[in-house]
Amino acid sequence: MPDMPMTTGPSLDVLLRRLLDTPPDFLDPPRRGREGQLHVAAVVNDVLAMHGTAMASSLRVTLSGGLQGVNANQLSLSAVMAWLLADATWQSFDRDGEQLQALFSEAVPALATEAAATRYVLEPDRREELARTTIARLGLLPAGETAAQAADRLASVSGVERRRLLEASRAAEARARAIREALARKAAEESADKWTRE
Repeated sequence: MPDMPMTTGPSLDVLLRRLLDTPPDFLDPPRRGREGQLHVAAVVNDVLAMHGTAMASSLRVTLSGGLQGVNANQLSLSAVMAWLLADATWQSFDRDGEQLQALFSEAVPALATEAAATRYVLEPDRREELARTTIARLGLLPAGETAAQAADRLASVSGVERRRLLEASRAAEARARAIREALARKAAEESADKWTRE
């Protein structure tokens, strides 16, 4: 997330309503080769242009539907993110082009590994996660919330954050286990040396 001071952003309620009103064609199968209907790269390009940002060629390739490793769910969620960013409420806030593109190249892939794109439209917690992630990644706070409130709420609804915390916890436990095993080996070696000397 950005290391700049966060300023008040859009109303969370407005964004949640926007996600709930996502047109069904934004969830149509994304174009991949000759299959699918929705040209995700074109949709995202239009939204970025609306924000005064030219789409990076790497992002265009990623969202074109022909790149291995980019599945249909990631493409569909990119279309949903584009719909969210097309809301007029964003016009009131400074939007950095790199941050906007990072939503599609970093945030969307992480969110897509956690849940299907339709869940970010249909399920209240997933909608909130997507809206809060978008606001936070753009260096903003939901209207009416402090930085601490926004961070706590994002952590509580974020599957990505839960996974990060679980992985950090597992890594800490593995380090602690390695230290215990090393201490036990050292104690055994010292005991063996003492026994040998006697």
